[in-house]
Amino acid sequence: MGLAKSTYYFEIGKQDVVALRNTEVVKNIQDIFTQHQERYGVRRIYRTLRSLSYTINHKRVQRLMHQTGLAGKRLKAKYRSYQGHVGAIADNVIQRNFKTTAPLQKWTTDISQFNFPWGKCYLLYFRHELEKHGIIQSMSRKGNCCDNSMRESFFGRMKTEMYYGCEGIYTSFAQFSSAVKNYIHYYNTERIQQKTKWMPPVTYRLASI
Repeated sequence: MGLAKSTYYFEIGKQDVVALRNTEVVKNIQDIFTQHQERYGVRRIYRTLRSLSYTINHKRVQRLMHQTGLAGKRLKAKYRSYQGHVGAIADNVIQRNFKTTAPLQKWTTDISQFNFPWGKCYLLYFRHELEKHGIIQSMSRKGNCCDNSMRESFFGRMKTEMYYGCEGIYTSFAQFSSAVKNYIHYYNTERIQQKTKWMPPVTYRLASI
């Protein structure tokens, strides 16, 4: 090609300035991704970096995560209405009036099933706790999924991030029960989300109060 030997070695010896500039941010992206057990996608990684005072565009975060093969876990299961026996039924006290005048005035609860080779697990066992604390229970009827969409959203996210594809890890009820408690603590105190202004739920509640 008629290229001078000195020019050739100069060109191949140049450092990739862009790659060097990305080295630190890629390391931080990988650390955040690992810290949250591969649960965070582009949006949460981006928001976490911003909270660490990084001036960065979300498209750059997306590109770097794609280049390094990092992808957060996605929801994959659709809601299926419960087909089994319905136990004790409470009156529909709420009547879709979800407005409150104070924090913790109205709570949403539900039960979800986890299947394992060694048996089934259910979340939550709470009726006796409600009675003990003087809490009034309210139920809408089967098929009114909009009444409980917030709780179904949590179950879907929880199963995606610590259950689907991980069933073989939990070899006993005690082990899985401990993992559920750890995840709920993580969800409430560490995991950021858009609807709580990119804060963990506990931090958002304290800020609101």
